[in-house]
Amino acid sequence: MTEEFKKNMEKGNIKASKKILLTGFEAFNGRTLNPSQLIVERITAPEGIQLIKRILPVEFDRTTGILEELVKKESPDIILSLGQAGNSPYIHVERVAINMDNGMYSDGTAVLADSAGVEKVDSVIFPEGENAYFSTLPVWDLIRKVNEAGIGCRASYSAGTYVCNHVMYVGAHLASKSGNMISGFVHVPFLPEQLQGKKELDNRYSMELDDMLKGIQIMIDYLAGV
Repeated sequence: MTEEFKKNMEKGNIKASKKILLTGFEAFNGRTLNPSQLIVERITAPEGIQLIKRILPVEFDRTTGILEELVKKESPDIILSLGQAGNSPYIHVERVAINMDNGMYSDGTAVLADSAGVEKVDSVIFPEGENAYFSTLPVWDLIRKVNEAGIGCRASYSAGTYVCNHVMYVGAHLASKSGNMISGFVHVPFLPEQLQGKKELDNRYSMELDDMLKGIQIMIDYLAGV
């Protein structure tokens, strides 16, 4: 239990029936680890909060159905999804998701298929959906709380166009139809062990799992009182 959660309890801000859906991803693209999966598996539920955990496949189409079914079955108050982005030393709270699936490399030379072998290029996620959805999480509060704990956390204005953006967009679309659900997405860096022996990743950043866990736990505990 973090200090933030204790404060929320003392103020009576904790809604005992609140449900938080927390998702992460399996390892993908030939890797054996995904820090978002490890975090979801290890995170603890705040007292009195129902924390629903799900590890998602790195697949565009399957994640849509999984999220739709989870929201229908569980009716969560909050969706917090996690994914890996290995180009920064910080935890990033995403601000916006766009209505596009695209695995094309930025130089246009190849398409990165998802784990099911599906390739998507400029594909619309929901034809009836908005062009983009902003996170409805208290982004700046989450960032400040994590930074105050000595863990690097920043805002990001692009969740990309791969499956992370897809999951963020689907969650936001479902939340927009619910009327009271809030949703958002957080990217975490590589783990140090993911970079070992990988010359092509020599200049990449990483963060210890304990620090990532602490940062996400702070977010979960804060969201319990929102």
